Order: sequence, then structure tokens, then C-alpha cells
Amino acid sequence: MVSLPRTVGVIPARLGSTRLKRKALREIAGKPMVGWVYEAARRSDRLADVIIATDSDEIMQACSRHGWKATLTSPDHGSGTERVHEVAHLIEAEVYLNIQGDEPLTRPEHIDTLVALMADPAVQVGTLKTPCAPHDVNNPNAVKVVCDHGGRALYFSRAAIPFDRERAGGVRYFKHLGFYAYRKPALDRFVTLDESELERAERLEQLRFLQNGIDIVVAETPFDTVGVDTEDDLQRVEQLAASRR
Repeated sequence: MVSLPRTVGVIPARLGSTRLKRKALREIAGKPMVGWVYEAARRSDRLADVIIATDSDEIMQACSRHGWKATLTSPDHGSGTERVHEVAHLIEAEVYLNIQGDEPLTRPEHIDTLVALMADPAVQVGTLKTPCAPHDVNNPNAVKVVCDHGGRALYFSRAAIPFDRERAGGVRYFKHLGFYAYRKPALDRFVTLDESELERAERLEQLRFLQNGIDIVVAETPFDTVGVDTEDDLQRVEQLAASRR
């Protein structure tokens, strides 16, 4: 039997989002969005602990009311990964999962697939992809990923990659999902690196790893999600959440 690493799930959640104001606390079917993520993560038996990492007293108060474990982190972090790094100095684990707080359709299966990927000690950073629906191929809010034959990410982009120049069809597009797994040395290195040019252009923090030669290994899942960045995303998730009840 493969031994799984001790893994802690961290949900970065800040109140000062720019594209959708206060989105961590926006309600979906009567529950704050961050709570949907937390409760889904808790349903996975692969996690030793789950904690919401926030810079907001208001989010802390909401977590206290609902019984969700949370910690207050620095307001100076520029990315969710930096917030996870702070938690990694508070809680001991072999692997830390970054479960983004704007993924309310998180499922335990996402967590399980990612933890299984990290059973290989050679994997320093892991993430997930799923087949990209046709309507998301040209959607800049749906990030696409291309990988080599060994599952290592070659690039992430908001553009439609690969580009089907001959328009012959048959190109498989994969959507990147907002779940990451890190070993602590990878986190320690990430926070010492400056924001990269590609990261700045695409507004995708995972490109900092790739541009600095740190491999990201990608596992595939059949379970798509809707990352919430806009009011339209929120309405779509509301409808999907209602259908699950």
C-alpha cells in the first residue's frame, strides 16, 4: 500500500477581492462561499487538518459563528501561496494544499486526487486539470494548461492553448482547476522569488514556479468546478448548488 503524506488543507480567503467585492462572504444558497469550500475539504479523509487563512476580522468572525477553523494571517501577502506559506510555519505537515476560497464546487475527490499525486516524494508542486468544455476554451477566466507526456505542466494561460492553427480539430484542451499541493521546500523557495514577467502578464501565480524552473505535476480529474470571479460566475454556481441540494 502506498503511504500518503501527512497533508494539511489551507483555504486562503481575503475580503479585498477586486473583480467581485467581498466574494469570500458572498452567500450561495444561504452559506458564505468560503464555507462551501471548507466543508467540502473537511469531507475528505486524506487531510489531517483544514484551516481558512484570512487577513480579515470579518471573515474570522463568520468562521467562528459557523465553527470553521481559521487563522488570521498577514495583510501584506501578495498571493494565496504566500498565505499558505505562513500557515506552513504554524502547522507541521509533509504537504500543504492550497484550496482556493473561490472554488465553492470543491469536492472531496479533488482533494483525494491531489493527495494521491503527492504520494510520490519527487513531486514538489502538484495541481489538477479537467477536460475543458467548449464554451470555456476562449474564456479568459478559465485557465488552460498544457503538459508534457510525464504530466509536468509546460504552460498555463488564459488564452486558448494549444492554438489549433490548421483548425483540423482533434485538439484536446484542458482547464486548470484552483487546487495546489506543495512540499515545504517549494513554498520556502516561492516566497524568495520576485514576481515573474509571465506571472505579471497572465496574473497567474503558478507561472512563478515554472519560470524559475520548478516543475508542477498535473493530475487529471473528471470533476469540473466554477471558479468565482464575477457576478455571472456567482449566479452560475448558485444554480449548480441548488441542483445538488
